[in-house]
Amino acid sequence: MRPKTTSHPAIHPRRFHSDEIEAHRRGLREEYRVYNASQCAKADAVKGDTARFFTEICHLKPFAYQLELAELYRKNQFLAVRWPRQTGKSNSIGGLLLQDAYENPDLNIGFIGPSWRQTKLNLRRVAGFCHNLPSGTCHIQKTRISFKNGSVIEAFPNNPDTIRGNTFHRLWWDETNFTAADEDLYDAILFTLGTTNGKLVASSTPFNRDSLFWKMCNHKDYADFVKQHFSWEKALDPAGPLNPQMIERIRRQFGDDPARWRREMEAEWAEDEDVWLPQSLIVSCVGTSKNCRLDLQQFDPEKNYESRFFGGLDLAQTRDYCVFSIVESLNDTLYLRFLKIFHQPTRYAHVLGFIKLVQDHFGSFEKIRVDYTREGPSIIADMENSGIDNAEGVNFSVPRKSEMASLLKQRMSNGKFFYPLLNWERPYRGDICTELNVERYDLRKDGTIGYSHPNGTHDDVFWSIALAVYATLELSPEPFLTVIPR
Repeated sequence: MRPKTTSHPAIHPRRFHSDEIEAHRRGLREEYRVYNASQCAKADAVKGDTARFFTEICHLKPFAYQLELAELYRKNQFLAVRWPRQTGKSNSIGGLLLQDAYENPDLNIGFIGPSWRQTKLNLRRVAGFCHNLPSGTCHIQKTRISFKNGSVIEAFPNNPDTIRGNTFHRLWWDETNFTAADEDLYDAILFTLGTTNGKLVASSTPFNRDSLFWKMCNHKDYADFVKQHFSWEKALDPAGPLNPQMIERIRRQFGDDPARWRREMEAEWAEDEDVWLPQSLIVSCVGTSKNCRLDLQQFDPEKNYESRFFGGLDLAQTRDYCVFSIVESLNDTLYLRFLKIFHQPTRYAHVLGFIKLVQDHFGSFEKIRVDYTREGPSIIADMENSGIDNAEGVNFSVPRKSEMASLLKQRMSNGKFFYPLLNWERPYRGDICTELNVERYDLRKDGTIGYSHPNGTHDDVFWSIALAVYATLELSPEPFLTVIPR
């Protein structure tokens, strides 16, 4: 008996209907034309109106102080902008310069800052706004935005020689107070604006007083600068983006550090007299091509590098943060190449696994100094069992801390240690300059130096970096102090 066969419906090949495809294309082109026409109409409707440009193109809610900035920008050549943290300074200035470039042809606009990374981030922020402009208006690249009307916005590294060869109609100098060799850069900027009678916008959070930004805001020789400054009260909701509950939380955290509150939330200059690393010294060690021949940026922990690397691991689990730092020794100078702050609660297995991963890419560390005051020698054994080479424990006694802090300060004072201008939002909001400025000291009756940090702040970044720098020297026997009776 023959098996029963199942009949299948006949399969007919799909027919290609060119007229349908063409009709679909025409429909898409028409939809695109209508959409682009609406975008053009929207952009044309907001020309000359900064409030509407911010709302419809930048998708920003314009507050009164932002519109005040726009008016000052239109009427003045030199502008110093000093706002509290998280009030929209970078977005506002970026939006103003984008509006200027879009509405006025043949403008050459430059962005510059203390680090190449920071400047490119500002350009990227403005590039995000550009996506709301009509199609074909501009061409976006990593360091340059070119407009159809001939205007250009371009990011530049902090190098006076590079800046001096350009001609600008507008220039935005962000975080002016954190720029090393600021006087040299300012001289170069003035030459670039000379033939165009161009505008300069200098913006920053206050830091050290012996800086050009302080002069721009306070010195009689810089009377050409129009200043816009306000404190946190002016930006409280609904007049600004600051939440009152969050402000109170920050105020409590900064309770023992009034200088930091004054700098970041009141936008005023302040420094405690008992800080170990002065603000001027900290700013002078931000690594740029001008002061160390390198525009420092963090190394990628997943890429391979070959050099002499040293590590510093400050351990913590719940109250403080575990921080791992890497410095490179190159031509008798140290460069901070990597900094990792681990989230709480910290699992040491995760920390050791991460360090092993980095070691596999960076090659074996010449030395990793570890604070094992709490954990003891067992943490070094755990590191060895994890395959981490050349780890060495350091007990955070008073003499040892003094040696580490003094060596870090000495290397910075001698121009032998530089770092990139790092900032981060997680696991807590901070930046490297503030973290290095947090450590306080006091002279004790026995002649030793005690170190501390205000409540609500963290000194883990400071000690991790100090450990990495300390790893470049051989560990000497700890001094033994005793009192000899008369």
